[in-house]
Amino acid sequence: MRDFSTDHRWLSINTATVRKQADLIGIIEACARAGIRAIDPWRDQVQAVGLQRVARQLGDAGVTLSGYCRGGFFTATDAAGLQAALEDNRRAIDEAKALGSPCVVLVVGSLPGALSGQPASKDIALARRQVTDGIAATLEYARKAGRRSPSSRCIPCRRRTVPASTRWSRRSIFATRSIQGRTGMLGVALDAYHVWWDPKLEAQIARAGRERLLAYHVCDWLVPTRDLLNDRGMMGDGIVELRKLRGWVESAGYNGPVEVEIFSEHWWSQPIDRVLAVCIERFRSIV
Repeated sequence: MRDFSTDHRWLSINTATVRKQADLIGIIEACARAGIRAIDPWRDQVQAVGLQRVARQLGDAGVTLSGYCRGGFFTATDAAGLQAALEDNRRAIDEAKALGSPCVVLVVGSLPGALSGQPASKDIALARRQVTDGIAATLEYARKAGRRSPSSRCIPCRRRTVPASTRWSRRSIFATRSIQGRTGMLGVALDAYHVWWDPKLEAQIARAGRERLLAYHVCDWLVPTRDLLNDRGMMGDGIVELRKLRGWVESAGYNGPVEVEIFSEHWWSQPIDRVLAVCIERFRSIV
């Protein structure tokens, strides 16, 4: 397993971690000050300051992308909604290409209408078919643009995406491959927050393997957790066995960036330089 104790060259910051402290230009500048050389920005943050300006700032600061958040949300109640989702995902691929991102992370979608609290359908099988079809269409577009598209994972209670296990995500990859007839551009973004509890996680990580493990996100699960979305913990403050989990991930062949992604009202209230300093310290000592 890689030794992170003396440096943080493999650390990436998902910019949701400090989204309330600064705009994306300020986040890039703060990461550069801290010696953090990789980020995963969110599309709304890019759009707020402008794609070309972000690209210039990344180059000037010597900061690269470990990924790009996010595409997905493929489910819809009608053909127009499905088409709008596909068009938005094509834009995400184009933006990622312009910023030099190695992949686009997909949060694939829940039951249509569930995010607003009013699901238009209880047909989860239909939602999963829409997700598989949406991934397949986006994958075809991504191939032409030369970008990989890992399928992000979330737990069901967030109501944001229909996959409920690493096993389902892995199966959806194979289903999409059968549609497209090619491999190598679709994989899994493994998020510790959403999979740490899975009793079959070690085996599923091993089966995914180096080819399909395209991203690895970390934070911690607090006890008690006050909010399932916005109370993620800093690494070491919760109950996730992060060192063991990274051992499984690296044993499967993953050797890319480890991305800190913390949605937290507590950490959003702290100065950005302090948050990044704690991320570095916990990355070296806990991750």
